[in-house]
Amino acid sequence: MRVLHTADWHLGQRFISGHERTEEHRHFLEWLVQTVREQRVEVLVIAGDVFDTGSPSNQALELYYSFLLNMRSTGCRDIVVVGGNHDSPATLNAPARLLRHLRVHVVGCVPECFEDQVLVLDDATGKPGLVVCAAPFLRDRDVRLSVPGETAEERETRIKQGIADHYARLAAVEQVWQLKGLGLPVLATGHLYAAGAAPSDSERTIHVGNLGQITADHFPEVFDYVALGHLHRPQRVGGREHIRYSGSPIPLSFSEIGHPKEVLLLEFVAGKLHTLETLEVPGTRRLIRFHGTLEEVVAGLQAYDNTGYLLPAWADVQIHSELTQLEVADALLKVIQELDRKQLEVLARRHFRLVKLRALGEEETQEPLTRSLHDFTEREVFEQRLETEPEEGRSELLRTFDELLESL
Repeated sequence: MRVLHTADWHLGQRFISGHERTEEHRHFLEWLVQTVREQRVEVLVIAGDVFDTGSPSNQALELYYSFLLNMRSTGCRDIVVVGGNHDSPATLNAPARLLRHLRVHVVGCVPECFEDQVLVLDDATGKPGLVVCAAPFLRDRDVRLSVPGETAEERETRIKQGIADHYARLAAVEQVWQLKGLGLPVLATGHLYAAGAAPSDSERTIHVGNLGQITADHFPEVFDYVALGHLHRPQRVGGREHIRYSGSPIPLSFSEIGHPKEVLLLEFVAGKLHTLETLEVPGTRRLIRFHGTLEEVVAGLQAYDNTGYLLPAWADVQIHSELTQLEVADALLKVIQELDRKQLEVLARRHFRLVKLRALGEEETQEPLTRSLHDFTEREVFEQRLETEPEEGRSELLRTFDELLESL
C-alpha cells in the first residue's frame, strides 16, 4: 500500500497587505495530482488545515473541490481529510456524505460516534489493506472538562492527558487491534503541537499558550505511522522515524524561508512501514529577506535574480540606520519604484533607527549603536520586563501574555 502524507495547505491564505496565494496553491495542487499519478499513490492523507480560515473564499473552495475532482483521474483509491485548528468542522463536514461516494473520507471534528474515526481502506484486490485512525484537531471540549479554579499546571496536565487518552481509546477500538492482529498496518493522523518540535511564527496557538504538547511516547505502539499536521517545518517527533510532520507545501510566512517544502511517500509491506521517502515540492514563488544597512539592502534589491521561479518574489526589507525614518523611506522608495515588479515586489518594510546612548556631558565616542524602544515588538518588550521576575514564573507569564496578545 502506497500512501502520501501532506498537511497545512492553508488554501485561501491572504499574505501581507492582502496578497493572495491562489496561484501558488494552484501550481502545488496540479503538481500533487501529477505526483500521485506518477508515484502510484493509493491513499492520500491530508492532516488538517486544508483552509486558512473557517470561512474560506470561493476561490479557495474552488481549488479544493477541483483538486478532489482531478484526483479521480489518478490511481488513488482513497483520500482521507481531517480538520485542523484553522478549519471549520461545519465547512469540511457539510459535503462529507456526498464525498464518501468519491471515496473521500472527511473527519472535520470528533464525531458523535467515536468509532467513526476508524477507517478501513481496501487494497488493489478489494480486500482490507490499511486501517486509518483519522483523529482531527482535538478542541478543549474533546479532551477535558472545565474545572473551576484549576492552576495553569493542572490545566496543562488535563489537556495532555486528554489527548493521550484519545489516542489510547482509538488504539483500543476492537476493529483496530483485530485487523492489526491479522497483519494490516495502522496509520493515525493528528493535528497538534508535539513536545520538542520546532514551530515557526505562522502557526496559530492551538491551546492556551500551546498547552497540550504531547510526546512521542503518548502514541500507542499499534500505530505503524503517525501523520501529523500543524507545524509547518517537516520534522520527526522525538526522533521517531514513523511519527512525522510533513510541513506546509508553500512558505506561509517569512520565517519559513529556510524550511524545506515536501510531502512524504510511505510504502507499507506485510503490515509494516517498509520505506519512507521525502518528495520535494517545487517552489513557484520565493520569499526573501533583505536585512542590513541601507546600502546593503539597496544593493541586494538591485542585484536580485528571480530565475527559476514562475511568480515574482516577495521581499521583506529591514534597514538598520542612523538616518531618520523619512530619509530612509525616501531613499528606499526611489529604488522600489525602479524594480521590475515581474521579478520582485517589496511587501514589508521596517526601519530600525540606531541611536547612541551616552550620559550628559560625555563626549561622543564610537560606542555600539542601540535600538530605540519603538524598534522592539510587544513580545520583546515583555520578555525584557520578565527579566526582573523570578525565573520559575516567567514561562507561565509569557504564555498568558501570548494568549492576551492573540486575543487582541
